Amino acid sequence: MIMDIEQVMQYLPHRYPFLLIDKVTELELGKSITAIKNVTINEPFFPGHFPGAPVMPGVLILEAMAQAAAILSFKTKGYAPEQIGIVYFAGIDAARFKKPVKPGDQLVLKVEIVREMRGIWKYTGRAEVDGALVAEAELMATLRDKP
Repeated sequence: MIMDIEQVMQYLPHRYPFLLIDKVTELELGKSITAIKNVTINEPFFPGHFPGAPVMPGVLILEAMAQAAAILSFKTKGYAPEQIGIVYFAGIDAARFKKPVKPGDQLVLKVEIVREMRGIWKYTGRAEVDGALVAEAELMATLRDKP
């Protein structure tokens, strides 16, 4: 299953400059998702992080993983775009950053569902650039119905 940016925007409420998923390349309901974030020099955080040596903030890499996890959860639950609720972070554990992410990199986000229990979802996430691990974390979130 592949989702382009228009389809991604149907499943996420985020918009520029906070939409951090450009497309979904793989999705297995109830299991995993692979999504892409193309990192460009035009990102609004680069002028200040860091001038002369731009690096994508680690917290935004985690947010990109969370956005991929949200799409996976919505699709797994069978929500139609007009029924989309909101996914809230409930926790982040074991976050590790291995290499900097720079303009021109293509961030490949791989998220797997570990379990869902009583409305709390647990995931493992990996971010890679050119096949090399740049970040990983365990994420927890709760999925709420649309207000």
